[in-house]
Amino acid sequence: MPSFDTVLTADLVKLKNAVDNTAKEIGTRFDFKGTAAAIEIKDKDITLTGDGDFQIDQINDILRSKLAKASVDVRFLDLGKVEKIGGDKVKQVSKVRDGIGSDDAKKIAQLIKGSKLKVQASIQGDVVRVAGAKRDDLQSAMALIRAEIKDLPLSFSNFRD
Repeated sequence: MPSFDTVLTADLVKLKNAVDNTAKEIGTRFDFKGTAAAIEIKDKDITLTGDGDFQIDQINDILRSKLAKASVDVRFLDLGKVEKIGGDKVKQVSKVRDGIGSDDAKKIAQLIKGSKLKVQASIQGDVVRVAGAKRDDLQSAMALIRAEIKDLPLSFSNFRD
């Protein structure tokens, strides 16, 4: 029976390269000289450090442009709160989304069940598997998911005939 998996996975190599390029640009820009502006990535957490909220926003803008150039969707970033870390310095920890959360998986499954397509959706951990008898129905399900779920950068993998 033909099937495919709906997944939410970022390309971590491209993401790390974008963070490294952002750090390089922070080091060379004149307006960041002598400040606490920095960016680093550990596992799936990106930490931005700066002298104030405005500087954090500038670093975020640079990161977003580098992500766009590397063709990584910025919706993978789950921005955290800006918090004070001492003196006038602030930091922001952004998490990289990986895997579809249970609420979003239920939303996708309900969308497919209510669509009148002849496909079944099953939640398997952080992946939603969609199976059906015809490839055309599966392609229609892909189009439906892309059209309706706009807040997540979903992709489709493991297409089987």
